[in-house]
This record gives sequence, C-alpha cells and structure tokens, in this order.
Amino acid sequence: MNDMLGNWKRTHYCGELRSEHIGQEVCLMGWAHRRRDHGGLIFIDLRDRTGIAQLALDPDRDLQAHTKAEAVRNEFVIAIRGKVSRRPEGTINTKMSTGEVEIEISELRILNEAKTPPFMLNDFTDVAENVRLKYRYLDLRRESIQRNLMMRHKVAQTVRGYLSANNFLEIETPVLTKSTPEGARDYLVPSRVHPGNFFALPQSPQLFKQLLMVSGFDRYFQIVKCFRDEDLRADRQPEFTQIDCELSFVDREDIMTIMEGLIANIFKEALGIELTLPMPRMSYDEVLDRYGVDNPDLRFALELSNITDLVKGCGFKVFADAAEKGGLVKALNVKGGAGFSRKELDDLTNFAAIYGAKGLAWVKIQDDSSWQSPIAKFFTEPELAAISKKVDAAPGDLVLFVADTAKITNEALGRLRGHIAQKLGLTDPNLYKFVWVTEFPLLEWDGEAKRHVAVHHPFTAPLDEDIALLDADPGKVRAKAYDLVLNGSEIGGGSIRIHDQSVQSRMFALLGIEEEEARQKFGFLLDALEFGAPPHGGIAFGLDRIMMILTGSDSIRDVIAFPKTQKAACMMSEAPGVVDDKQLTELSIRIRKTIGDKN
Repeated sequence: MNDMLGNWKRTHYCGELRSEHIGQEVCLMGWAHRRRDHGGLIFIDLRDRTGIAQLALDPDRDLQAHTKAEAVRNEFVIAIRGKVSRRPEGTINTKMSTGEVEIEISELRILNEAKTPPFMLNDFTDVAENVRLKYRYLDLRRESIQRNLMMRHKVAQTVRGYLSANNFLEIETPVLTKSTPEGARDYLVPSRVHPGNFFALPQSPQLFKQLLMVSGFDRYFQIVKCFRDEDLRADRQPEFTQIDCELSFVDREDIMTIMEGLIANIFKEALGIELTLPMPRMSYDEVLDRYGVDNPDLRFALELSNITDLVKGCGFKVFADAAEKGGLVKALNVKGGAGFSRKELDDLTNFAAIYGAKGLAWVKIQDDSSWQSPIAKFFTEPELAAISKKVDAAPGDLVLFVADTAKITNEALGRLRGHIAQKLGLTDPNLYKFVWVTEFPLLEWDGEAKRHVAVHHPFTAPLDEDIALLDADPGKVRAKAYDLVLNGSEIGGGSIRIHDQSVQSRMFALLGIEEEEARQKFGFLLDALEFGAPPHGGIAFGLDRIMMILTGSDSIRDVIAFPKTQKAACMMSEAPGVVDDKQLTELSIRIRKTIGDKN
C-alpha cells in the first residue's frame, strides 16, 4: 500500500470541502460511492467517513485519469489529485454540504477493486438485517451507521471530560472474575490452569468499584463492557457498555445532581439541546399509581385512575372480586378514543393479555355522557357517575379497565398506555422527558423460591428510617435506590451502598444467603467492609440505550459496531463456534451429546 501511494498524502477529507477551498490543489482518498458517465464527462462521488465529494473527469483535461475512471465501479478504493472548482451554474446541490464545489481531476489511482456488494450501501436500502449483519463491515460504510458511531465517540469523550473535571478517576476493573449471584446468568470462562474451575465475565463492576471506595479513591468511573447471558430484545445485547460511577461521602441527592450535569453535557454536545435542571423526582409508589410501570414515558398524559374503592360491592363481579381480595382495579381514559373499532379493542385486549390481564373491559362515552359498554348494566347510576368523575370521562372518550392483582393491573395498563400512545402518535421523538424514580422497594417476594430477592442487588442500602422493618416487615423496606428514566426507557440506575458489615450480613440473611455461602461468594467484600469502609454510592448508565435515543435508532444494534443478533450470535464471524477436542481437553471439558446429535 505504501508503494501504491508513493508520495501521495491526503490533504482533506471528502466532506470538508467548501467554497473557500476553490482554487486549491487537493488529494483525496476514499470509496467510489457512485459513477456517472455523461457521454465523455465522467462524475464520481467519492466517499469517506465525513461525506461525499464530487469528482469531475474531463478527457480533454487528462485522458489518462479519464481512462482509469472508466474502469471504476462502486466501492473501488481510489485516490485522486485535482483542483477544487465551483460547480457550473444550475448544478449546485444544496442538499450536500459539499454541493457547491467539485474537483477537477488531474490524476487518479485505483488502490483496490471491489466485488459488487450484496446490497446497496445507502440509508434507503431494504435488506434483511441478518444480511446486513453478515456483511457488517459493508453495513458500517452506510452514512447513518457511521454517523451513529461518530456520535458515540463524541459522547464517550464528553463523559470522560465531564467526569474528569469533577475529580473522577478512570480505573479499569477485571474482566475475568468470580461468579456471583447478581440476577442474570453469568458468562463462564473455563480455567486451564485450575481444571474444573471457571471465571465469570462481569455483569457489572459492582464489587470492584465498592472496593475502590474502600481503597480511598473517592470518585471512580469507567466506560466498561458488561456481560449477561439473558434473553435478548431490541434494546438488549449479551455484551453491553455502561458508564459506571462510584462516589464516597455522598448522599442520593449529591449523586443525582452530579449525574444530571453529566446527562446535560451529553445532550448539549451531541444534540445542541439545553436540558432544564434539576430533573423531576417521583417515588416508586407514585409512578406505579399514576403510570403503572417504573419507567414511565412522560411525553404524554394518559394517567391511570385507581377506582378500587368505587367498585367494592358493585354488581360487576370481576371488579368487585378483585377489590374484595386486595387486588387493584384501574382505568385508563383514552381521550377521543371512542372511535376505536371492535377489532382495535380486541387487539388491545390481546396486548393486555401479554402482561397477564385476563380481560380488558371498555366503555365508550356517548354524546350525552352515557356509557356504551357490555358492562354498563352492572352498575347503578351513582356508581357510573362516580367512576366517570374519577376518570375525567367526557363525550368521545374511551375508558379501559383492568381488574387483577396490583402487579398485573399496573403492568398491563402501564404497558397498554405506552402502546396506545405509539398508536396515536403521542410520542414526539424530538421531546425528551426525564424523571428520577426513587424509593424503590428493597426486596420483593419470590413465590417460587419462597424467599425475598433484591430488587436491585444485595448491596443496596435501606432507607435509615426503614432499617427497623428489616426484621419486622422486610417487604415494606424502601431502598436508597434511584433510576433515571427518559422517554419510557430506564437509561441508568444506582443506589447508596451498604457500608456497614453487620447490615450487609443482615441483608444476606434476608435473601436466604447463609453465612458460609456469603463468605464463599463475597468474603473479600465482607472483609473489606471491616477495614473502614466510607459511606458510598454510585450509578451505571446504559451507553447503548442512551445512544439509541440520541440517534433515534429503533434497534440497539444500530449504535454498536459489531453487535450480536437476538439469538446472541455474530452473523459475521459466526460466533459462538465449535472448538476442537484438543482445546477442550486442555480445559478439562467434555461435551455431552444431546438427543439427535449426529456428531
């Protein structure tokens, strides 16, 4: 390549050229995006990561360069020398940043030829995602994907700059570590040196960043890879990136304030948007009451109404039974939704069923404010009036009801709220609504395991005023935890940690982790807490999710250079793959054949 370039040195990127460069001699290098032959005059759109420059090749100016241009095809790698000139009158392209100029070519070199790509490399290509991922190195040449990754770089630099200016130290933590129960399955790595033993890839640097606080580093951060072997969806990957932070001698409000500044800096640098600070705070109980889920989208209203007290003893058995058994009956008023068809109502019912709802009752409010509904006959006039008032029903509205356990009612109506907002176009992509959700439950009951489990993780501190409830009523203990939610997505979450070894031991006991097991899994942390651990807390932001929102992408895969599919596989490298018997023997591993295995 060096011989091929000779003394040629690139002077500019393609997308940099403007009218102020007219008359300058330039040397550009990149890919032939498109070639057009206008009966003698040849035009080539030359592309690099910054954009496109138009090349003009006239046989009267340089026959040799023109002859070489005749052989150029899409995605050939070429280098050119020439003079920047103004495009002829009537040919200026105002849609291109370089649309005022073109380069009159004096020399052209073909640095490498290219096969015809399996799909068009533009942002309007209609090709299956598995094909794009198989040829990811080609997909990455598309402008939108390159723009996403360049913005990701800019965001990473902003993060490092802001946190460094606020006295954080970037410190790396191990990738090969010990398997610990943190919620999702670990990815395990067999050890050759210690046969039968395994490292785990970190689900987060949680224990190590707490140890850094014990070590006196005060403020730590890391843009770090994390790994979880869990079922995937559009906004999840088996390996993902966190902006991970931990601070000593702080409370919740300190952390939220500092991190609001970080997010504000990201939005200002990436999108030029000035965020209003401080961001609103809402308790976990409040967001569940008003929105049904703990990651509410606040770009639209559509709040839920609790009508449980109004339907106790009513004639509609479904509502009355739920209220009697300690469940929850809630309503969602879709303003102007009375025009929904029966099929659309059936579709909404099926959607609610995904989240456990056994049915979805509905009422259309008539012009005279009366109810049109199969359930109207089960209510007295005073009951109808009370419910209508509670849900703020008006003519033309559609009111939807779910009656079930609190968990199912909230989840079903909360998710239905977001689904309807999407259907009605209420989710403005140019609007950014943040909310801190605080005071989560510390624990929740796992009916299958018949024990409490940590809502966040076992190192989350309880509210000081709730510590007495750890023994008396653990389910009512609130955590010093906080999530930052943006447009219905949890983009970050954290907590103040337990820094007292005795409280940590009590927490393990509540989670059913015996002392011997706790010592085996977390002994180094328990030991560290006995050597002067400071009060500390932290937070982790999902960089991939943040980038999805900043770029307006529908899939997390469009903001990651080499992503995995929803089956946790890489179409390009064909990972995971089979390894040979020698490698397995070195690792003391034998593969157990399954039924139907022909190998």
